[in-house]
Amino acid sequence: MTSTLLDPKVRALLDKLFDAAARDGELSTREIPDDVRGRADALADVYMPISAAGGRLLYALVRAIRPKVVVEFGTSYGISTLHLAAAVRDNGTGHVYGTELSATKVTAARANLATADLSDHVTILEGDALDTLAGVPGPIGLLLVDGWKELSLPVLRLLEPRLAPGALVVADDITLPSMRHYLDHVRDPANGYLGVEFPVEDGMEISCRV
Repeated sequence: MTSTLLDPKVRALLDKLFDAAARDGELSTREIPDDVRGRADALADVYMPISAAGGRLLYALVRAIRPKVVVEFGTSYGISTLHLAAAVRDNGTGHVYGTELSATKVTAARANLATADLSDHVTILEGDALDTLAGVPGPIGLLLVDGWKELSLPVLRLLEPRLAPGALVVADDITLPSMRHYLDHVRDPANGYLGVEFPVEDGMEISCRV
């Protein structure tokens, strides 16, 4: 079977999005509000994506474990979502639930999924993740944690009761100091995870729910 990631239309879209995301650094001097809603509005034009290697890793993980439910905290413009949706489509089973606070980004992500003909495999929920993800069905086979870093642990704790045995939890940007509490949680065996740090860009932590 040929991977959807190799489809010329999907490949061209991802190249375009990664090129646009490469300009994020030019916007780093702006003043950013402290509150999450204000931050989301102020950074509505900033992509903040996973790396290309991280995207391929997510695709491979979903293909390997064939989860029925995939949850993504932090959809942004949908770069990671496209990789997850492509894997679900190629598996022939499963559905992706993404959440995003910025209305601008929700609109853009939905448009990108439509361009890639992957909309049927994804539901993007608009709003605060602690509200939108409260109703996501389980059991969750793969969870991507890539939203506001101070919410990473609260989101994980919210979803832990719905994680399937053997579920994978993947967190991006683990080199950021704001991920310390999250990492302390998933790296403590008493909390039910066994994981490994994966060396892509700002680092990913892959934790298996044991």
